[in-house]
Amino acid sequence: MRRLFITLCVLAPLFYGCAMPAGGGPGLLPADSPGSDLPDMVLVPGGSCHVGSDSGDPDEQPVREVVIQPFYIDVHEVTVGQYQTFIDQTGHPAPAFWQPEFDRPTDPVVGVTWHDAVAFAAWAGKRLPTEAEWEYAARGGAQQETYPWGDSPDTGYANFRSFGIAPVKSFQPNGYGLYDMIGNVWEWCEDWYEEDYYGKRSNRNARGPVAGAYKVKRGGAWYCDEAQVRVANRFYSLPDTGSFHTGFRCAKSLQ
Repeated sequence: MRRLFITLCVLAPLFYGCAMPAGGGPGLLPADSPGSDLPDMVLVPGGSCHVGSDSGDPDEQPVREVVIQPFYIDVHEVTVGQYQTFIDQTGHPAPAFWQPEFDRPTDPVVGVTWHDAVAFAAWAGKRLPTEAEWEYAARGGAQQETYPWGDSPDTGYANFRSFGIAPVKSFQPNGYGLYDMIGNVWEWCEDWYEEDYYGKRSNRNARGPVAGAYKVKRGGAWYCDEAQVRVANRFYSLPDTGSFHTGFRCAKSLQ
């Protein structure tokens, strides 16, 4: 049984958005494209993006512009059913809170450590998204908005302030056709976490620190309040920690 765990945040944000090249746009993988053997991915166009929030938490400041190359990202979080196939084919140990007899196959898998997520991604021929890629994708092309759907919190658009996990694709997708970027479960990113990293770097493709103690998580989860599911909100955990509210989705480089 997953237990309710509520953490309160009170800061109100002002966000910046993303811009894609003229004529660019997201879409499902065409049959002849690289990665077309992974039909549950969306091609996110490259472009520039302002990440962070000057009125958010200290680790979101200052806002910085990054340039993102086109990449693929999973339409939804990795599910219990997908992870079961991974376990069956590789013998990888089951994660914490693994109860496939009770969880729906379409629920996002939880309890996975960062290392588990990396192992699944490698098995699938993918990788984890960088933190900058994650925020760029989560915005769905939205400009200067707190959430992908606008500036007002709305539980009709995402699973937060609720009492449990929802099956993937239970809510509307964002502007890139991606489901559950906000809410449902926290998602592991590739990057190491550093509280003041935004003030140190501002460059293209925005890779995170080369080392650290914690890995980045993004997106919030079902128990979170409206402050925690803001697009720019950052969170982190030790990479060998598996939590009942944490899962992941994968990304794939264009080349």
